[in-house]
Amino acid sequence: MPQFKIHHVTRYMYEVPVRDSANQIILFPVKDEYQTVLKQDLTITGEPALDVYKDYYGNEVGSFMFADPHSELKIDSRIEVITKSRELPEDSIPKEEQWNNLKAIKYQVPFIDFLKQESCEVVHEIKRDTQVGQHLQFTPFVAVQQLNEYVYKEFQYIKGVTNVETTPDEIWKLKAGVCQDFAHILLVMLRMTGIPARYVSGYICPNRNGMRGEGATHAWVEAYLPAYGWLGLDPTNNCFVNDLHVRLAVGRNFSDCSPVKGTYKGTSNHSLEVGVAVSYEDGNVQDDHATILTPQPITNGQQRSDENSYRRYMEMIQQQQ
Repeated sequence: MPQFKIHHVTRYMYEVPVRDSANQIILFPVKDEYQTVLKQDLTITGEPALDVYKDYYGNEVGSFMFADPHSELKIDSRIEVITKSRELPEDSIPKEEQWNNLKAIKYQVPFIDFLKQESCEVVHEIKRDTQVGQHLQFTPFVAVQQLNEYVYKEFQYIKGVTNVETTPDEIWKLKAGVCQDFAHILLVMLRMTGIPARYVSGYICPNRNGMRGEGATHAWVEAYLPAYGWLGLDPTNNCFVNDLHVRLAVGRNFSDCSPVKGTYKGTSNHSLEVGVAVSYEDGNVQDDHATILTPQPITNGQQRSDENSYRRYMEMIQQQQ
């Protein structure tokens, strides 16, 4: 069972002191039979009170307010986690029975959100190019592998051509992007076939495997298969998700799983640094670090979380790996 130490730092530096910083963080690893969190140390500038609760999808979410004037806000998470491998589906049930089981759960509450298609104008193009109807001649397990491989082969992994606001239509036309884009396109395809699919955020922690997205925040997909449950698929690397992936959150899409987001009052002139380091039991370290300057105008002295650089660029850096 692999054991990892992950250090994730988000740091904002402001040109002049700001105040009333209200934030939400989803930086708490999932705790279940496949993932054991040995330790987590979370430190935040000013040591504000942190309210931790479970959201609709079962993710641990923290919220805090830092009202005093401050020139820096640093969110520092250090975790130690053990992951456990899981067996893949045996896939022995007849394909007709499996597809019928998927039709039967279509309107059940746990799956409705993960079958609802996002607004997508190129649905007909996706159906044509991926031959979605043809997947019914295979089992759902084989179908999800084929679609995962399609995204991996047909889309180029290029940083900087997209951001968190890039739509599935734009991703499809670009045929390029990063992990979150690969995940969003695969979500569209899986839901189109009638397979519930959810977005997953976390870290990928390979040791000398050279996988894309390693040592940074990462994104992938989980597809629901009858008689098995949620199967993790990483279209960025064309692989199944197993003990080298550390899960943070699940949701309908990126917006449900953003590691950090919030608002504050004050200047828009600030710099942002985000760094992730992963260390292994053998002492090797993978790290990724980025800095972005984001001077932006503000309205009425306050930046809003849904339309300003504070959220937009932070989220882009958090997941554009």
